[in-house]
Amino acid sequence: MGTASALGAGFAVALEPVNLVVAALGSFIGTVVGMLPGLGPINGVAILLPLAFALKLPAETALILLAAVYIGCEYGGRISSILLNVPGDAGAIMTAIDGYPMARDGRAGVALSISAWSSFVGSIVATTGIALFAPLLARWALAFGPAEYFALMCFAFACLTGLVGDRPAKALIAALLGLALSTVGVDANSGVYRFTFDSVHLADGIQFIVVVIGLFSVSEILLMLEHLVSSDSIIRTTGRKMFNRAELALTWWGTVRSSLVGFVVGVLPGAGATIASAITYSMEKRLAGPGARFGEGDIRGVSAPEAANNASAGGSFVPMLTLGVPGSGTTAVMVGALTLYNITPGPVLFEQQPQLVWGLIASMFIGNVMLLVMNIPMVGLFTRVLDVPNWMLVPGILAISTVGVYAVHATTFDLVLMASLGVAGYVLRKCAIPMAPLILGFVLGDMMEQNLRRALSITAGGLEILWSSPIANALWALTATMIAVPLLLRWRARRRAAAAD
Repeated sequence: MGTASALGAGFAVALEPVNLVVAALGSFIGTVVGMLPGLGPINGVAILLPLAFALKLPAETALILLAAVYIGCEYGGRISSILLNVPGDAGAIMTAIDGYPMARDGRAGVALSISAWSSFVGSIVATTGIALFAPLLARWALAFGPAEYFALMCFAFACLTGLVGDRPAKALIAALLGLALSTVGVDANSGVYRFTFDSVHLADGIQFIVVVIGLFSVSEILLMLEHLVSSDSIIRTTGRKMFNRAELALTWWGTVRSSLVGFVVGVLPGAGATIASAITYSMEKRLAGPGARFGEGDIRGVSAPEAANNASAGGSFVPMLTLGVPGSGTTAVMVGALTLYNITPGPVLFEQQPQLVWGLIASMFIGNVMLLVMNIPMVGLFTRVLDVPNWMLVPGILAISTVGVYAVHATTFDLVLMASLGVAGYVLRKCAIPMAPLILGFVLGDMMEQNLRRALSITAGGLEILWSSPIANALWALTATMIAVPLLLRWRARRRAAAAD
Protein backbone atom coordinates (compact mmCIF):
# COMPACT_ATOMS: atom_id res chain seq x y z
CA MET A 1 0.00 0.00 0.00
CA GLY A 2 1.41 3.38 -1.04
CA THR A 3 1.62 6.37 1.27
CA ALA A 4 -1.18 8.25 -0.50
CA SER A 5 -3.63 5.36 -0.41
CA ALA A 6 -2.73 4.53 3.20
CA LEU A 7 -3.23 8.16 4.22
CA GLY A 8 -6.56 8.18 2.40
CA ALA A 9 -7.68 5.16 4.41
CA GLY A 10 -6.49 6.96 7.54
CA PHE A 11 -8.65 9.98 6.75
CA ALA A 12 -11.63 7.64 6.38
CA VAL A 13 -11.01 6.58 9.98
CA ALA A 14 -10.30 10.07 11.30
CA LEU A 15 -13.42 11.57 9.68
CA GLU A 16 -15.79 9.20 11.43
CA PRO A 17 -18.16 11.31 13.61
CA VAL A 18 -17.03 9.84 16.92
CA ASN A 19 -13.36 10.38 16.08
CA LEU A 20 -14.01 13.97 14.99
CA VAL A 21 -15.79 14.71 18.27
CA VAL A 22 -13.00 13.05 20.25
CA ALA A 23 -10.32 15.05 18.37
CA ALA A 24 -12.15 18.34 19.00
CA LEU A 25 -12.67 17.51 22.68
CA GLY A 26 -9.06 16.44 23.13
CA SER A 27 -7.79 19.60 21.42
CA PHE A 28 -9.83 21.83 23.73
CA ILE A 29 -8.88 19.91 26.88
CA GLY A 30 -5.23 19.90 25.83
CA THR A 31 -5.22 23.67 25.30
CA VAL A 32 -6.74 24.29 28.73
CA VAL A 33 -4.39 21.83 30.46
CA GLY A 34 -1.39 23.28 28.63
CA MET A 35 -2.09 26.82 29.76
CA LEU A 36 -2.29 25.79 33.43
CA PRO A 37 1.22 26.10 34.93
CA GLY A 38 2.65 22.84 36.20
CA LEU A 39 0.36 20.36 34.46
CA GLY A 40 1.69 19.95 30.92
CA PRO A 41 1.08 17.24 28.32
CA ILE A 42 2.25 14.28 30.42
CA ASN A 43 -0.31 15.00 33.13
CA GLY A 44 -3.02 15.75 30.58
CA VAL A 45 -2.52 12.45 28.78
CA ALA A 46 -2.09 10.51 32.03
CA ILE A 47 -5.35 11.91 33.42
CA LEU A 48 -7.37 10.98 30.33
CA LEU A 49 -5.79 7.57 29.75
CA PRO A 50 -7.80 5.67 32.40
CA LEU A 51 -10.93 7.55 31.34
CA ALA A 52 -10.52 6.50 27.70
CA PHE A 53 -9.99 2.87 28.74
CA ALA A 54 -12.93 2.94 31.16
CA LEU A 55 -15.23 4.23 28.41
CA LYS A 56 -14.20 1.22 26.29
CA LEU A 57 -13.19 3.43 23.38
CA PRO A 58 -11.69 1.58 20.39
CA ALA A 59 -7.90 1.64 20.25
CA GLU A 60 -7.72 4.11 17.35
CA THR A 61 -10.26 6.44 19.02
CA ALA A 62 -8.39 6.38 22.33
CA LEU A 63 -5.08 7.10 20.60
CA ILE A 64 -6.66 9.97 18.64
CA LEU A 65 -7.95 11.44 21.92
CA LEU A 66 -4.56 11.22 23.64
CA ALA A 67 -2.69 12.62 20.61
CA ALA A 68 -5.12 15.56 20.41
CA VAL A 69 -4.54 16.29 24.10
CA TYR A 70 -0.76 16.10 23.57
CA ILE A 71 -0.74 18.51 20.64
CA GLY A 72 -3.27 20.79 22.35
CA CYS A 73 -1.01 21.05 25.39
CA GLU A 74 1.86 22.17 23.16
CA TYR A 75 -0.40 24.92 21.81
CA GLY A 76 -1.67 25.89 25.26
CA GLY A 77 1.73 25.99 26.94
CA ARG A 78 2.49 29.27 25.21
CA ILE A 79 -0.47 31.10 26.76
CA SER A 80 0.78 31.32 30.36
CA SER A 81 4.34 31.89 29.08
CA ILE A 82 3.30 34.97 27.11
CA LEU A 83 0.70 36.39 29.48
CA LEU A 84 2.20 35.60 32.89
CA ASN A 85 5.85 34.66 32.21
CA VAL A 86 5.03 31.22 33.65
CA PRO A 87 5.81 28.42 31.13
CA GLY A 88 3.09 25.79 30.97
CA ASP A 89 5.76 23.14 30.32
CA ALA A 90 9.49 22.86 29.62
CA GLY A 91 9.06 23.36 25.88
CA ALA A 92 7.51 26.81 26.43
CA ILE A 93 10.45 28.22 28.41
CA MET A 94 12.00 29.87 25.35
CA THR A 95 8.67 31.43 24.37
CA ALA A 96 8.56 33.43 27.60
CA ILE A 97 11.85 35.20 26.84
CA ASP A 98 10.28 37.38 24.13
CA GLY A 99 6.59 36.58 24.55
CA TYR A 100 6.25 38.18 27.97
CA PRO A 101 8.04 41.42 26.96
CA MET A 102 5.66 41.62 24.00
CA ALA A 103 2.72 41.31 26.40
CA ARG A 104 4.15 44.06 28.59
CA ASP A 105 4.51 46.24 25.50
CA GLY A 106 0.82 45.81 24.73
CA ARG A 107 1.30 43.20 21.99
CA ALA A 108 -0.07 40.16 23.78
CA GLY A 109 -2.60 39.51 21.02
CA VAL A 110 0.10 39.60 18.35
CA ALA A 111 2.31 37.23 20.36
CA LEU A 112 -0.51 34.76 20.94
CA SER A 113 -1.73 34.79 17.36
CA ILE A 114 1.74 34.39 15.79
CA SER A 115 2.53 31.61 18.26
CA ALA A 116 -0.68 29.80 17.31
CA TRP A 117 0.20 30.11 13.62
CA SER A 118 3.79 28.97 14.20
CA SER A 119 2.56 26.03 16.25
CA PHE A 120 0.25 25.09 13.40
CA VAL A 121 3.06 25.23 10.82
CA GLY A 122 5.39 23.22 13.05
CA SER A 123 2.79 20.54 13.69
CA ILE A 124 1.83 20.27 10.01
CA VAL A 125 5.50 19.93 9.00
CA ALA A 126 5.99 17.23 11.63
CA THR A 127 2.85 15.31 10.70
CA THR A 128 3.84 15.42 7.02
CA GLY A 129 7.27 14.15 8.01
CA ILE A 130 5.72 11.26 9.93
CA ALA A 131 3.69 10.23 6.90
CA LEU A 132 6.60 10.48 4.45
CA PHE A 133 9.76 9.62 6.34
CA ALA A 134 8.83 7.68 9.50
CA PRO A 135 10.65 4.39 8.69
CA LEU A 136 13.73 6.14 7.31
CA LEU A 137 14.01 8.60 10.21
CA ALA A 138 13.52 5.83 12.73
CA ARG A 139 16.52 3.96 11.27
CA TRP A 140 18.54 7.18 11.45
CA ALA A 141 17.59 7.64 15.10
CA LEU A 142 19.03 4.19 15.84
CA ALA A 143 22.46 5.57 14.90
CA PHE A 144 22.39 7.74 18.04
CA GLY A 145 24.09 6.00 20.94
CA PRO A 146 25.02 7.36 24.38
CA ALA A 147 28.08 9.19 23.03
CA GLU A 148 25.99 10.95 20.35
CA TYR A 149 23.36 11.94 22.92
CA PHE A 150 26.03 13.34 25.24
CA ALA A 151 27.44 15.39 22.37
CA LEU A 152 23.91 16.58 21.58
CA MET A 153 23.44 17.74 25.19
CA CYS A 154 26.75 19.62 25.05
CA PHE A 155 25.58 21.24 21.82
CA ALA A 156 22.37 22.32 23.57
CA PHE A 157 24.39 23.92 26.37
CA ALA A 158 26.62 25.64 23.83
CA CYS A 159 23.49 27.16 22.34
CA LEU A 160 22.96 28.95 25.65
CA THR A 161 25.55 31.47 24.51
CA GLY A 162 22.97 32.65 21.99
CA LEU A 163 20.29 33.13 24.63
CA VAL A 164 22.03 35.58 26.92
CA GLY A 165 23.66 38.20 24.71
CA ASP A 166 26.45 39.90 26.64
CA ARG A 167 25.98 38.01 29.93
CA PRO A 168 27.89 34.74 29.44
CA ALA A 169 29.18 34.63 33.02
CA LYS A 170 25.69 34.92 34.51
CA ALA A 171 24.37 32.34 32.06
CA LEU A 172 27.15 29.98 33.13
CA ILE A 173 26.22 30.49 36.79
CA ALA A 174 22.58 29.77 36.03
CA ALA A 175 23.39 26.63 34.02
CA LEU A 176 25.64 25.30 36.80
CA LEU A 177 22.88 25.91 39.36
CA GLY A 178 20.50 23.94 37.17
CA LEU A 179 23.00 21.09 36.81
CA ALA A 180 23.49 21.06 40.59
CA LEU A 181 19.74 20.78 41.20
CA SER A 182 19.53 17.88 38.73
CA THR A 183 21.99 15.81 40.83
CA VAL A 184 19.75 15.76 43.92
CA GLY A 185 18.32 12.33 44.76
CA VAL A 186 19.31 8.68 44.56
CA ASP A 187 22.01 7.90 42.01
CA ALA A 188 20.37 5.58 39.50
CA ASN A 189 23.58 3.59 39.00
CA SER A 190 25.10 3.25 42.47
CA GLY A 191 22.08 3.81 44.70
CA VAL A 192 23.95 6.48 46.67
CA TYR A 193 21.90 9.34 48.14
CA ARG A 194 23.21 12.63 46.78
CA PHE A 195 22.52 16.00 48.39
CA THR A 196 19.30 14.82 50.06
CA PHE A 197 20.32 16.02 53.55
CA ASP A 198 18.75 12.84 54.97
CA SER A 199 15.32 13.90 53.73
CA VAL A 200 13.18 11.14 52.27
CA HIS A 201 11.28 13.77 50.29
CA LEU A 202 14.39 14.41 48.17
CA ALA A 203 15.15 10.75 47.49
CA ASP A 204 13.42 10.92 44.09
CA GLY A 205 15.08 14.24 43.30
CA ILE A 206 13.44 17.61 42.82
CA GLN A 207 10.46 17.41 40.51
CA PHE A 208 10.49 19.56 37.38
CA ILE A 209 7.08 21.03 38.23
CA VAL A 210 8.35 22.23 41.62
CA VAL A 211 11.39 23.87 40.05
CA VAL A 212 9.62 25.59 37.17
CA ILE A 213 6.71 26.79 39.32
CA GLY A 214 9.05 28.07 42.02
CA LEU A 215 11.55 29.81 39.76
CA PHE A 216 9.01 31.23 37.33
CA SER A 217 5.59 31.46 38.95
CA VAL A 218 6.45 32.30 42.57
CA SER A 219 9.28 34.65 41.62
CA GLU A 220 6.95 36.37 39.14
CA ILE A 221 4.35 36.73 41.90
CA LEU A 222 6.95 38.41 44.11
CA LEU A 223 7.88 40.76 41.28
CA MET A 224 4.20 41.55 40.73
CA LEU A 225 3.77 42.36 44.42
CA GLU A 226 6.87 44.54 44.30
CA HIS A 227 5.47 46.49 41.37
CA LEU A 228 2.10 46.75 43.09
CA VAL A 229 3.67 48.19 46.21
CA SER A 230 5.82 50.56 44.18
CA SER A 231 2.69 51.74 42.29
CA ASP A 232 3.96 50.53 38.94
CA SER A 233 1.39 50.43 36.17
CA ILE A 234 -0.61 47.26 35.69
CA ILE A 235 -0.34 45.51 32.33
CA ARG A 236 -3.38 46.18 30.18
CA THR A 237 -4.56 44.63 26.93
CA THR A 238 -3.79 47.06 24.11
CA GLY A 239 -2.98 46.96 20.45
CA ARG A 240 -3.88 44.49 17.74
CA LYS A 241 -5.16 41.00 18.37
CA MET A 242 -3.66 39.57 15.14
CA PHE A 243 -0.32 39.67 13.39
CA ASN A 244 -0.11 41.51 10.06
CA ARG A 245 1.46 40.62 6.72
CA ALA A 246 4.77 42.27 7.53
CA GLU A 247 5.10 40.25 10.74
CA LEU A 248 4.13 37.08 8.92
CA ALA A 249 6.79 37.74 6.26
CA LEU A 250 9.38 38.52 8.96
CA THR A 251 8.79 35.23 10.76
CA TRP A 252 7.91 32.90 7.88
CA TRP A 253 11.29 31.42 6.94
CA GLY A 254 12.36 31.25 10.57
CA THR A 255 9.19 29.32 11.33
CA VAL A 256 9.87 26.86 8.51
CA ARG A 257 13.52 26.42 9.55
CA SER A 258 12.56 25.89 13.19
CA SER A 259 9.86 23.40 12.21
CA LEU A 260 12.35 21.27 10.29
CA VAL A 261 14.96 21.40 13.05
CA GLY A 262 12.34 20.68 15.71
CA PHE A 263 11.06 17.65 13.83
CA VAL A 264 14.54 16.18 13.43
CA VAL A 265 15.30 16.71 17.13
CA GLY A 266 11.92 15.25 18.08
CA VAL A 267 12.69 12.03 16.22
CA LEU A 268 15.59 11.40 18.62
CA PRO A 269 14.17 9.52 21.62
CA GLY A 270 14.51 11.61 24.77
CA ALA A 271 15.77 14.80 23.10
CA GLY A 272 12.44 16.60 23.40
CA ALA A 273 10.97 20.03 22.84
CA THR A 274 13.26 21.72 25.35
CA ILE A 275 16.38 21.09 23.26
CA ALA A 276 14.54 21.87 20.02
CA SER A 277 13.24 25.24 21.21
CA ALA A 278 16.62 26.22 22.69
CA ILE A 279 18.52 25.34 19.51
CA THR A 280 16.10 27.14 17.20
CA TYR A 281 15.87 30.24 19.38
CA SER A 282 19.65 30.51 19.36
CA MET A 283 19.78 29.83 15.62
CA GLU A 284 17.24 32.53 14.77
CA LYS A 285 18.94 35.04 17.06
CA ARG A 286 22.23 34.55 15.24
CA LEU A 287 20.63 34.74 11.81
CA ALA A 288 18.74 37.91 12.74
CA GLY A 289 21.93 39.91 13.20
CA PRO A 290 22.90 42.62 15.67
CA GLY A 291 19.87 44.81 15.02
CA ALA A 292 17.38 42.28 16.46
CA ARG A 293 15.70 42.80 19.83
CA PHE A 294 15.73 39.21 21.06
CA GLY A 295 14.98 39.13 24.77
CA GLU A 296 13.16 42.46 24.57
CA GLY A 297 10.07 41.44 22.64
CA ASP A 298 11.19 40.29 19.18
CA ILE A 299 8.36 38.46 17.45
CA ARG A 300 10.84 36.00 15.91
CA GLY A 301 11.74 34.91 19.43
CA VAL A 302 8.14 33.72 19.82
CA SER A 303 7.54 32.10 16.44
CA ALA A 304 10.76 30.06 16.28
CA PRO A 305 10.55 28.13 19.58
CA GLU A 306 6.81 27.60 19.20
CA ALA A 307 7.26 26.06 15.77
CA ALA A 308 10.12 23.94 17.09
CA ASN A 309 8.43 22.54 20.18
CA ASN A 310 5.28 21.58 18.27
CA ALA A 311 7.33 19.99 15.49
CA SER A 312 9.36 18.14 18.13
CA ALA A 313 6.16 16.83 19.74
CA GLY A 314 5.08 15.49 16.36
CA GLY A 315 8.50 14.01 15.66
CA SER A 316 8.40 12.07 18.94
CA PHE A 317 5.68 9.86 17.42
CA VAL A 318 8.17 8.46 14.89
CA PRO A 319 10.25 6.29 17.26
CA MET A 320 7.10 5.39 19.22
CA LEU A 321 5.24 4.03 16.20
CA THR A 322 8.12 2.48 14.29
CA LEU A 323 10.47 1.28 17.04
CA GLY A 324 8.28 1.06 20.12
CA VAL A 325 10.70 3.50 21.78
CA PRO A 326 9.00 6.52 23.39
CA GLY A 327 10.29 9.75 21.92
CA SER A 328 9.19 11.77 24.97
CA GLY A 329 7.62 11.34 28.38
CA THR A 330 4.18 11.88 26.91
CA THR A 331 4.59 9.26 24.20
CA ALA A 332 5.81 6.89 26.93
CA VAL A 333 2.37 7.24 28.50
CA MET A 334 0.81 6.62 25.09
CA VAL A 335 2.86 3.42 24.71
CA GLY A 336 1.21 2.35 27.95
CA ALA A 337 -2.15 3.09 26.36
CA LEU A 338 -1.34 0.78 23.45
CA THR A 339 -0.34 -2.02 25.81
CA LEU A 340 -3.73 -1.72 27.51
CA TYR A 341 -5.22 -2.68 24.15
CA ASN A 342 -2.69 -5.52 23.68
CA ILE A 343 -0.99 -3.63 20.86
CA THR A 344 2.80 -3.65 20.73
CA PRO A 345 4.30 -0.66 18.91
CA GLY A 346 7.29 -1.45 16.74
CA PRO A 347 8.49 -2.01 13.19
CA VAL A 348 5.56 -4.29 12.28
CA LEU A 349 2.88 -1.90 13.57
CA PHE A 350 2.44 -0.26 10.16
CA GLU A 351 1.73 -3.68 8.67
CA GLN A 352 -0.34 -5.23 11.45
CA GLN A 353 -2.36 -2.15 12.49
CA PRO A 354 -2.47 0.18 9.44
CA GLN A 355 -5.93 1.43 10.40
CA LEU A 356 -4.67 2.62 13.78
CA VAL A 357 -1.42 4.17 12.57
CA TRP A 358 -2.73 6.00 9.53
CA GLY A 359 -5.92 6.99 11.33
CA LEU A 360 -3.75 8.60 14.00
CA ILE A 361 -1.63 10.44 11.41
CA ALA A 362 -4.73 11.70 9.57
CA SER A 363 -6.32 12.81 12.85
CA MET A 364 -3.22 14.88 13.63
CA PHE A 365 -3.74 16.84 10.40
CA ILE A 366 -7.38 17.41 11.35
CA GLY A 367 -6.59 18.19 14.98
CA ASN A 368 -4.08 20.87 14.02
CA VAL A 369 -6.66 22.61 11.85
CA MET A 370 -9.11 22.45 14.76
CA LEU A 371 -6.53 23.91 17.12
CA LEU A 372 -5.72 26.77 14.75
CA VAL A 373 -9.41 27.58 14.28
CA MET A 374 -9.92 27.29 18.03
CA ASN A 375 -6.91 29.34 19.15
CA ILE A 376 -6.93 32.28 16.72
CA PRO A 377 -10.49 33.50 17.54
CA MET A 378 -9.84 33.00 21.27
CA VAL A 379 -6.84 35.34 21.31
CA GLY A 380 -9.09 38.11 22.58
CA LEU A 381 -10.36 35.87 25.38
CA PHE A 382 -6.85 34.86 26.43
CA THR A 383 -5.57 38.43 26.44
CA ARG A 384 -8.38 39.36 28.82
CA VAL A 385 -6.20 37.85 31.52
CA LEU A 386 -4.11 41.02 31.30
CA ASP A 387 -7.12 43.13 32.28
CA VAL A 388 -7.22 41.50 35.70
CA PRO A 389 -5.56 43.73 38.31
CA ASN A 390 -2.57 42.33 40.18
CA TRP A 391 -4.41 42.13 43.50
CA MET A 392 -6.75 39.60 41.88
CA LEU A 393 -4.29 37.97 39.49
CA VAL A 394 -1.62 37.13 42.08
CA PRO A 395 -3.86 34.94 44.30
CA GLY A 396 -5.20 33.17 41.18
CA ILE A 397 -1.72 32.34 39.88
CA LEU A 398 -0.65 31.23 43.36
CA ALA A 399 -3.69 28.96 43.73
CA ILE A 400 -3.21 27.29 40.33
CA SER A 401 0.52 26.88 40.92
CA THR A 402 -0.01 25.41 44.38
CA VAL A 403 -2.51 22.86 43.10
CA GLY A 404 -0.12 21.82 40.30
CA VAL A 405 2.76 21.32 42.74
CA TYR A 406 0.72 19.59 45.43
CA ALA A 407 -0.64 17.11 42.88
CA VAL A 408 2.86 15.68 42.30
CA HIS A 409 3.31 13.90 45.65
CA ALA A 410 0.48 15.37 47.77
CA THR A 411 2.99 16.56 50.39
CA THR A 412 3.50 19.96 51.99
CA PHE A 413 7.26 19.53 51.55
CA ASP A 414 6.91 20.27 47.84
CA LEU A 415 5.01 23.46 48.66
CA VAL A 416 7.74 24.61 51.04
CA LEU A 417 10.41 23.75 48.46
CA MET A 418 8.43 25.64 45.80
CA ALA A 419 8.29 28.73 48.02
CA SER A 420 12.03 28.49 48.79
CA LEU A 421 12.93 28.17 45.14
CA GLY A 422 10.60 31.08 44.39
CA VAL A 423 12.45 33.35 46.80
CA ALA A 424 15.78 32.17 45.35
CA GLY A 425 14.47 32.82 41.84
CA TYR A 426 13.36 36.29 42.85
CA VAL A 427 16.85 37.11 44.15
CA LEU A 428 18.49 35.68 41.02
CA ARG A 429 16.20 37.70 38.74
CA LYS A 430 16.95 40.86 40.71
CA CYS A 431 20.63 40.10 40.08
CA ALA A 432 19.87 39.83 36.33
CA ILE A 433 20.71 36.11 36.22
CA PRO A 434 18.62 34.53 33.44
CA MET A 435 16.25 31.70 34.33
CA ALA A 436 16.27 29.92 30.95
CA PRO A 437 19.84 28.48 31.30
CA LEU A 438 19.02 27.33 34.84
CA ILE A 439 15.93 25.43 33.74
CA LEU A 440 17.74 23.96 30.75
CA GLY A 441 20.57 22.83 33.01
CA PHE A 442 18.09 21.15 35.33
CA VAL A 443 16.18 19.45 32.51
CA LEU A 444 19.23 18.23 30.60
CA GLY A 445 21.51 17.48 33.55
CA ASP A 446 20.24 14.00 34.35
CA MET A 447 20.08 12.99 30.68
CA MET A 448 23.60 14.28 30.15
CA GLU A 449 24.99 12.38 33.14
CA GLN A 450 23.27 9.10 32.28
CA ASN A 451 24.41 9.13 28.65
CA LEU A 452 27.99 9.97 29.64
CA ARG A 453 28.03 7.07 32.07
CA ARG A 454 26.62 4.66 29.50
CA ALA A 455 29.16 5.78 26.92
CA LEU A 456 32.10 5.38 29.31
CA SER A 457 30.88 1.98 30.51
CA ILE A 458 31.02 0.66 26.94
CA THR A 459 34.76 1.29 26.73
CA ALA A 460 35.59 0.72 30.42
CA GLY A 461 36.22 4.39 31.01
CA GLY A 462 37.95 5.33 27.77
CA LEU A 463 37.07 8.79 26.48
CA GLU A 464 37.71 7.96 22.83
CA ILE A 465 34.13 6.76 22.36
CA LEU A 466 32.92 10.35 22.72
CA TRP A 467 34.43 11.22 19.32
CA SER A 468 34.42 7.83 17.62
CA SER A 469 31.49 8.36 15.23
CA PRO A 470 30.82 10.87 12.43
CA ILE A 471 27.60 12.04 14.11
CA ALA A 472 29.38 12.75 17.40
CA ASN A 473 32.21 14.55 15.59
CA ALA A 474 29.71 16.70 13.69
CA LEU A 475 27.97 17.64 16.94
CA TRP A 476 31.30 18.46 18.61
CA ALA A 477 32.20 20.67 15.65
CA LEU A 478 28.87 22.48 15.93
CA THR A 479 29.42 22.88 19.68
CA ALA A 480 32.85 24.43 19.15
CA THR A 481 31.38 26.74 16.51
CA MET A 482 28.57 27.88 18.83
CA ILE A 483 31.11 28.70 21.52
CA ALA A 484 33.72 30.31 19.28
CA VAL A 485 31.52 32.50 17.08
CA PRO A 486 30.14 34.73 19.89
CA LEU A 487 33.64 35.18 21.30
CA LEU A 488 34.94 36.11 17.85
CA LEU A 489 32.12 38.57 17.25
CA ARG A 490 32.66 40.26 20.62
CA TRP A 491 36.41 40.47 19.92
CA ARG A 492 35.75 42.07 16.52
CA ALA A 493 33.28 44.50 18.09
CA ARG A 494 35.85 45.57 20.68
CA ARG A 495 38.49 46.06 17.99
CA ARG A 496 36.13 48.18 15.92
CA ALA A 497 35.21 50.24 18.97
CA ALA A 498 38.88 50.72 19.81
CA ALA A 499 39.63 51.74 16.23
CA ALA A 500 36.74 54.23 16.27
CA ASP A 501 38.02 55.77 19.51
